[in-house]
Amino acid sequence: MPSTSCVSSTLTKLNINVDTFDDCLYILDGRLDSLSILIINIREISTPLSNIDNTKQLRKLKCFSLLAYSRTYFYDSRVVPLLCRMSNLEELTLYLAITRIESTYIDGTHLYDGILIHMPRLTKFNFCINTLVFNKDIINLPSNNDIQHSFVKRGYQQIDSYTHRESEKGSTCHIYSLPYQFDCFYVNCHFHGGIFDKVQCVMMGEIEHPFEHELFQIISHSFPFLHTLVICNYQPQKRKQHSSTIVTFPYLRSLDLQRTNVDYGAQFLCDTKIHLPSLLNLIITYESLAMITNNFTNDMTRLTCARLQRLIICGSYVLPENFHLYFPSCYM
Repeated sequence: MPSTSCVSSTLTKLNINVDTFDDCLYILDGRLDSLSILIINIREISTPLSNIDNTKQLRKLKCFSLLAYSRTYFYDSRVVPLLCRMSNLEELTLYLAITRIESTYIDGTHLYDGILIHMPRLTKFNFCINTLVFNKDIINLPSNNDIQHSFVKRGYQQIDSYTHRESEKGSTCHIYSLPYQFDCFYVNCHFHGGIFDKVQCVMMGEIEHPFEHELFQIISHSFPFLHTLVICNYQPQKRKQHSSTIVTFPYLRSLDLQRTNVDYGAQFLCDTKIHLPSLLNLIITYESLAMITNNFTNDMTRLTCARLQRLIICGSYVLPENFHLYFPSCYM
């Protein structure tokens, strides 16, 4: 944003989507000197591209919401200094996915000592923070009970969390305030459920462990109005003889299976295992799709596939003659 653009002495509320964290700092560099409410969705929090002052106090700002769905390495160096400038803030909302190296999880102690102590007037704090830590001393990271206690001792009772070891040196911690106020949620195999009636998009990610049928039962119950599901897991399922219980996602419209083992496509597209009455959009590799449908002849997956309206196929392929009979309503 050039320094001559977006100047206003009367604007008090701004809701905006921007590309970079630099854009956020430009908005708060004094050109909007009456701004008291800023709701900002940032595509990427990355290394600074220009030299922008991130030290001046923002005393007029009363409400600040920062949503950044892409994972960032620059939380400590860029986001924390900005938040510490908001000494008169009354409402704070944060949705962040953070990667830290040779460090520890974001927990209640860090949030209070590093940020909230600078906001004495804060009365409302909504957050969803997912921390991925790469640490040689992974066994010394706080347990989930430690994370819970770090909030309780600071007076925050309405929170939930879960921790999970991703790999030999990587581990994640997901903390969030309750009732949950965001439309997106990240799930791994340690998710233990809850009621999240505002969530419309769930992203499932796992490196070492498969997602079994029981977890999808928990997800269908926990996210009753789910519209979009993205699954990233190359681990084959261990318990393929699923329960006789059919899992239903009544409002699911979009399903992304492009980064999964073929087992998940076989489960979701088979109407006797998972019922998807509203599914319209599917993203999947051609290899998986051909295998699941037995080259577009499998009657067990025909009903779900016939309802699809949009199909995005990843990878190179040549469509057989019977393809459009199997997907009669689809466009690509």
